[in-house]
Amino acid sequence: METRLVSPHEALQQQVNGARFVDIREYNEYAREHIENAACFPLSELEKGKKVLPPAAGKVTVFYCQTGMRSSKNAQRLISATLPHSALFLSGGINAWKNAGLQIIEDRSQPLPIMRQVQIAAGTLVLLGVLLGYGVNSGFFLLSGFVGAGLIFAGVSGFCGMAKILEILPWNRQKR
Repeated sequence: METRLVSPHEALQQQVNGARFVDIREYNEYAREHIENAACFPLSELEKGKKVLPPAAGKVTVFYCQTGMRSSKNAQRLISATLPHSALFLSGGINAWKNAGLQIIEDRSQPLPIMRQVQIAAGTLVLLGVLLGYGVNSGFFLLSGFVGAGLIFAGVSGFCGMAKILEILPWNRQKR
């Protein structure tokens, strides 16, 4: 069994040789962009105890995420989910793949990833609270404080209420 980081070009060669590519990002991230022929197996599925489908005999699985951080952080769990087969990890994730000029499947009709939507919404609300606080009524500064407190809570607890609200909006309820 082999386990190591691979460059985008080395990963491409593994794909040509029959490696199974597994995107560990969430379904909405995968739907927006992914490497051709990659399967989607979010970390949330792994947490539910599901096993990664094994590759064909003698082949390897190449795991990737957006930047390589989630893959690296969860490497042991992913290796365990693919035993006894070899597991490789795409260094730099899909971002490195794109930066290397390699092909991806992209669907811009899919919504932005939820965390990007949270960043946009939080930034907008903070800016709005500051502008209205200076221009209209100082009570609007509380809006910025409330958003800041929510972000701190999300960072500490792992629960982001704004993300949960955004997930139920119509544009985020597209089918996988």
